[in-house]
Amino acid sequence: MSPQPHPHTNHPHTDRPHTDAHPHPNTQRRHALLAITAAAVMALTTACGSGDRTNAAPVANDKVQAGSGSGYGDDSGADKGQAGGDGYGDSYGSKGDSNRPAAQGAPARTLALRQSPELGPVVTDSKGMALYRFDKDTAKPPNSACSGACAATWPPVPADDATAASGMAASALGSVTRADGTKQLTIGGWPAYRYAKDTAPGDTKGHGVGGTWSAFAPDGKKATAGPAADVSVFDQPKLGKLLVDKEGRTVYRFNKDSAWPMRFACNGACLDTWKPVGPADKGKLEGVPEKLISTVTRPDGSKQLAVDCWPVYTFSGDQQPGDVNGQGKMGSWFAVSPEGKKITSPATG
Repeated sequence: MSPQPHPHTNHPHTDRPHTDAHPHPNTQRRHALLAITAAAVMALTTACGSGDRTNAAPVANDKVQAGSGSGYGDDSGADKGQAGGDGYGDSYGSKGDSNRPAAQGAPARTLALRQSPELGPVVTDSKGMALYRFDKDTAKPPNSACSGACAATWPPVPADDATAASGMAASALGSVTRADGTKQLTIGGWPAYRYAKDTAPGDTKGHGVGGTWSAFAPDGKKATAGPAADVSVFDQPKLGKLLVDKEGRTVYRFNKDSAWPMRFACNGACLDTWKPVGPADKGKLEGVPEKLISTVTRPDGSKQLAVDCWPVYTFSGDQQPGDVNGQGKMGSWFAVSPEGKKITSPATG
């Protein structure tokens, strides 16, 4: 018997493509979601673009206003235009100083000590501009003899906001009331001034002018003219008299070194923080006995200064003459006295 055909094999609609008169519900939902998403993306893109354009101008304006309004140390055209002809107006200080009498300049703020190759450590204001004293003034009692045209060339330093440098005694600072009622800074009792012809930090053009003007030393005395000694004594407010190198930096000795037998315990990474002091010329010593000074050879063959046979170093954390930030570090690093001994206690008296 031959096989019978399947009942649906010859169905008249078998080869007709399937088409729906009504789309499937899932297809409708997909199309709707795509349309909504596209609209949202368009709206978001338009909003971000618009927002960026809208905010760009105010941000730029804020930057300009912040620069021109700060005044302190700012080089904007607005400040330059208002700076006084004496060079100590708003471009040097701040806009708050514009109400000061013309003879006075910007506040000194935190004083600093700058090592001058010719004068040794010199007192400066926070901007590095040297401060001066006048022989015709008096310190006991404080009194200023510089006014009028003199004060235009030698602007008195205001007393407000002034604080001592780390290498100065806080008690060295004071004030005197000038004839116009303003308060002028004093150092060691002497009224303090800037010099109009000093134009850059480190300038000491006023020292020796007329034989009556001198840059300030840290103790309020006159800075001493002459080349800096390779090793000298500095009177540090906290530790007393200690040794400094020709740059005015405090020198330290390390407990883990040894004077006899000679041993160097600071090597490798240690030398990134503690810099060996170079040899000293025994003809360029000030306040330290020549017999204490020698030169030793390090393991790498370099030469190092030794005081009383101990190798000495400077500390990278000391930023200016008189700093003693390395004192007592790790219980092993100590400043050195003029007698060559380590200093372990604060100054007394």
